[in-house]
Amino acid sequence: MYRAPTRDCKKETMQERLQKIIARAGIASRRHAELLIASGQVRVNGRVVKELGTKADASKDRIEAAGKVVEANAGRRVYMVLNKPPEVVSAMADPEGRKTLRNCLRGLPERVFPVGNLEYAASGLVFLTNDGDLAAEMLDKWAQLEQVYQVKVKGMLTLVDLERLGKEIGVKMQTVRQPDATRGRAANYWYEVRMRDSKKEELRRVLFKEKHPLEKLKRIGLGPLTLEGIPRGRYRLIEQKEAEKLRRIEKGREGKEKTKL
Repeated sequence: MYRAPTRDCKKETMQERLQKIIARAGIASRRHAELLIASGQVRVNGRVVKELGTKADASKDRIEAAGKVVEANAGRRVYMVLNKPPEVVSAMADPEGRKTLRNCLRGLPERVFPVGNLEYAASGLVFLTNDGDLAAEMLDKWAQLEQVYQVKVKGMLTLVDLERLGKEIGVKMQTVRQPDATRGRAANYWYEVRMRDSKKEELRRVLFKEKHPLEKLKRIGLGPLTLEGIPRGRYRLIEQKEAEKLRRIEKGREGKEKTKL
């Protein structure tokens, strides 16, 4: 009597794309995992794999990515907000030997990776996780995610300047309490800017043209996440439901855009 190959079918359903397995294990984001595969830095059962469509079974196959073995049980999902100091690379490793986010994560047993980038000279909010699916969704819609920055410029902008420049660039600008003012006076002033990531270079260009070049940049908000209560160089673990707001906010915005069309 013929018996259906139930074991083989089960094995087949366990197979997933390598980049998804690597991202879920917290070794790299899904996009970075694709680069690792394409550059020959991924092995399955000792064999180098370069095809992006390759699938494997994390519970049965030995998978290595960038010299790290992918564990079948990736462990708990971790989500965190870190207050990056300036002159720290927004990555877990740097070929030039500069300080990285890893220096701020001592004692954390899980492997996490940053989602998106924050300039080397800038400070402020960086979101890290080992949830590859959420990271991939965020990166796909990164240009739509609102970010809040405090920017320090040379000199002082008037309220009229803020309104005019905000309209020209397509951002919202306002004054903030001056953190480094002495007796209520400061030579160079801080302002709050709400914008999409794509507007950052335009902001820098316009301020330079206005003879108020950008001197410092600090991200204090990313979607629903804020830096509130997190000292520089420290991080705060957040619940999955708080991190899920990032996914919902993007889906909500996408739905509104479709409705307008």
